Amino acid sequence: MCSMVRRRHSTDSRQYDEWLECSGEDLMAANVLRQDDRCYAAAAFHCQQSVEKALKAYILLESGQLCDGHNLVWLCKRAMRYDRRFADWIDESARLSSCYIETRYPSDNAPEYTYRRVRDAYHMARDMFRFIFSQVDAHFEEPDEEGQDEKQKNG
Repeated sequence: MCSMVRRRHSTDSRQYDEWLECSGEDLMAANVLRQDDRCYAAAAFHCQQSVEKALKAYILLESGQLCDGHNLVWLCKRAMRYDRRFADWIDESARLSSCYIETRYPSDNAPEYTYRRVRDAYHMARDMFRFIFSQVDAHFEEPDEEGQDEKQKNG
């Protein structure tokens, strides 16, 4: 169970597929926005949002609980409770997490969003989205004959 489960009444969907759909829309928005150097910060923000929503979709599917928060490392560690392979995405989660606050508010120390930085953020988000989508998809796959044989042996 997530320690940051929403405690207040919320209108946020509790349907993992809606979260995953929104994640895909954010990824598409990032791809469009990264084509214009005036929108690099917005593109980076949508990369972060895509991964946040995909992670929340996966956790919701596995736990039945909607987690609050925007820290991708924290969300990725929650996803690790259900699949250890999420550990492979901790570094990417940390890099993309930085795109949440620093892209939304003016700052005297704001990082420069260059073509390369935004391209890298987009590729990380795209790859994480694909991984998470495959984990959601695998959740619904029927076990193969070998897997069924193992269940029968153990069951």
